[in-house]
Amino acid sequence: MKNHKILKVALGVLFTMFLTLNQSKAQSKDIVDLAVGNENLSTLVAAVKAGGLVETLKGDGPFTVFAPTDAAFAALPAGTLDMLLKPENKDKLVAVLTYHVVAGKVMSSDLSNGQKAKTVQGEDVMVDISYGNVKISGAKVVMADVKASNGVVHVIDKVILPPSMK
Repeated sequence: MKNHKILKVALGVLFTMFLTLNQSKAQSKDIVDLAVGNENLSTLVAAVKAGGLVETLKGDGPFTVFAPTDAAFAALPAGTLDMLLKPENKDKLVAVLTYHVVAGKVMSSDLSNGQKAKTVQGEDVMVDISYGNVKISGAKVVMADVKASNGVVHVIDKVILPPSMK
């Protein structure tokens, strides 16, 4: 019985150390490195590279990035992603990508229902908090508060388009 308690305490300490180590490891990576390390964000990484935004998102920040998953990009109307990735459409791609970025570090606890946030692109995203879900301009936050050395990432399930592009 005594050994069982010691084992439980030791496992608890190891688990806590593991969580702390993983969190500090994540915080030592910038936003781009976090995205590169996540297999579900490979399309976003390719788009950031095509848009010439790697150095910007590796900069000091802080930035808040609403990061669409690969599935979110795949759900765009047929041909949309291919069109955006063409060199002649770089301005449109940059507009879409920077619409997913807010200057400053905005944690989920900083958000409120009905809030507007000005994006780096210049237009606002809308925050909807209802039924236990957080949505950014209609995109559901599926993973919140992924801390980076230069900001925070919130993974979303849709690519959001600036109102001026709709």
